[in-house]
Amino acid sequence: MTSTATTPATPAWRVRRPVAGDFAAWRDLFRQYGEFYRVEMPEERFALVWSWIGDPAHEVECLLVVDAADRPVGLAHVRPFARPLAGAVGGYLDDLFVDPAARGGGAVDALLAELRALAAERGWNTVRWITADDNHRARAKYDQVATRTMFVTYDMPPGGPQG
Repeated sequence: MTSTATTPATPAWRVRRPVAGDFAAWRDLFRQYGEFYRVEMPEERFALVWSWIGDPAHEVECLLVVDAADRPVGLAHVRPFARPLAGAVGGYLDDLFVDPAARGGGAVDALLAELRALAAERGWNTVRWITADDNHRARAKYDQVATRTMFVTYDMPPGGPQG
């Protein structure tokens, strides 16, 4: 699946799947994403996630938005998730990041449009994601293309009882 979206005075953005030669660019984008959220990103994590992306049997997929020179400037990691209450499958957008130098020119719009098309192609009834409450720039974009839900997210560590 490949699509093109354009914005005046910007290159034609294209969204495509990663290829082996994209590892360094993908790694740099994923590293920046981790830095934004203050998450330590050891080399082993890059190798693991890249192996998931390259494994057709793994649920995690990657989309890259590339510039006119075919250089990756943004990424999206997405996977299906079951929605028992809805009796449906949705798409979960785990990570979305566009290099700061490419922001404001339509790269994120191209990624989100591709995700919407992927969801329609696969019969997903929604694409869902979370973002930090203080990620105001991203939230302004998300408010344009999606509906904010009233759900609050919790993380529970594995193991015995807490507290």
